Amino acid sequence: GSMGRRAGRRGGRRGVAGWRAAVRITAVGAALCASSAALPGPAAVAAPDDVTSYAFSDDVRTVQAATGTTGAAGLEPGATYRSSLSLPSPTASEGQSPDDSQGQGQGQGGETEGEVAKAYFRLELDDVSNVYVAVTAIPRAGSKLTVGDGINVSVQDADSTPCSRDSAIVGASKSPQPITAWGARELLQGRGACHGAGTYYVIVERTRTRAGASAGTGAGTNAGTDAGAGSGTRAAAGEEPWELEIAPFSEPALTKAVATSVPEEWDSATPAPPTGAPVTVRGGAGFAKATAVDQGVWRDEIVPGQTLFYKVPVDWGRQVSASVDLGSADKDSGYVVDALDMTLYNPVRAEVKDASVGYGGRQKSAALQPVPPVRYVNRYASASATKALRFAGSYYLVVHLAAQVGERFGAGPYGLTLRVRVGGSVQAAPGYAGRSAPRWFFDVGPRDPELAAGPGLTSGDASGGRGASDGDPAMKAVAVGGIGAGSVLLAVLGAWTLTARRRATAQMRANAQNPTA
Repeated sequence: GSMGRRAGRRGGRRGVAGWRAAVRITAVGAALCASSAALPGPAAVAAPDDVTSYAFSDDVRTVQAATGTTGAAGLEPGATYRSSLSLPSPTASEGQSPDDSQGQGQGQGGETEGEVAKAYFRLELDDVSNVYVAVTAIPRAGSKLTVGDGINVSVQDADSTPCSRDSAIVGASKSPQPITAWGARELLQGRGACHGAGTYYVIVERTRTRAGASAGTGAGTNAGTDAGAGSGTRAAAGEEPWELEIAPFSEPALTKAVATSVPEEWDSATPAPPTGAPVTVRGGAGFAKATAVDQGVWRDEIVPGQTLFYKVPVDWGRQVSASVDLGSADKDSGYVVDALDMTLYNPVRAEVKDASVGYGGRQKSAALQPVPPVRYVNRYASASATKALRFAGSYYLVVHLAAQVGERFGAGPYGLTLRVRVGGSVQAAPGYAGRSAPRWFFDVGPRDPELAAGPGLTSGDASGGRGASDGDPAMKAVAVGGIGAGSVLLAVLGAWTLTARRRATAQMRANAQNPTA
């Protein structure tokens, strides 16, 4: 039942990356324990007044969308922006073909004014960094949507050369929910265009299924959403624009080139989901407000129409898996297709995998299919899910319960159990030649303080730190050869405590897309 949604999100070139070196020293572990006691306690995530509302980043910047490249507002990697996207005009022609109405998705010719709503933004890029732009569209609660309602996101250079294209649709549930697509300007060895420095444009299009089209129209291939995104359907009177959250990220170049061949073998067996007493959490209402979880079993509640966001630290070489259980209802009359959906996104919010199930009132469970470990070289893979697993950092689990569940089975809340496993072993990080934006973005870093009361660590590595290569004098002193006198050790521990506090704060800011983190 969710093929339309999953297939509709395929398309475009995908990419991302991060770094970290792991150091395991007993003294450092003890020091981090000392610093953890001084860190702030778990941050409670309050339920929003409107369960269907989306929580933007605290430092989000409002930006006006332009209707063309001229006057397009500039976006800076590391910042987060809030904007809006209008619906197609009610005067759109009913008979136009999808390809004609979209101008092939590149904004070039064959397009009648008003048939496709587009928003333009500008990027000024160098010729050494990969840049990714995530766009989350938030349909208004109560909107009457079709399967193919969604967005296309593309990146082009100043000469209209396409760099990437991705799309996302609401899917079979037709339930209003945040949907995310992304664009990229990637510098892959010997591949693609768009390698030069200069001005680039991010183009966001609001798409609709054509009148009379079947539920799955345009969702079968990478180019399918182009076909399913024609704007032949008239916009309903009174519908308001969708809000947008736009998050650009930059990834620095490596100090030296790496191999471009992707390992074919990896552990593709479905791991057993974690068991045990669940820990109660409260999911966030947006990417920037995602609640930190680690390996273990987590309990939450969800109401129809709500979307919950969680983030999982996944290091180089690690393999993430997850499943979600929806509790039974008071009655079991009727059935909702694509009732519960869980999507895994990478740190730049590119979709990795998704899973969904229907609901008839009895408990149901949905599990992500196994995915490869996180590796820098994954960006050269052919499969989109593997390409998305190209860097370390916070991966997101986004869970949505369709609004129709409330119509059939009551307002809830419904019990939700999230089971997360992070397998594999930590691998060496690639050597980056510069800083990401936000800083430390592709880095697992210190564990989030709110995980301190969680079900346990994933690999026995309490610090999750960046290692001696980070330039930290205290780390280097410990790694190089030990500490002699007790007074020296106390000094090192004191310095590390202060550093850990600062890094924990910086990491939380980075996770919230704070450009100064």
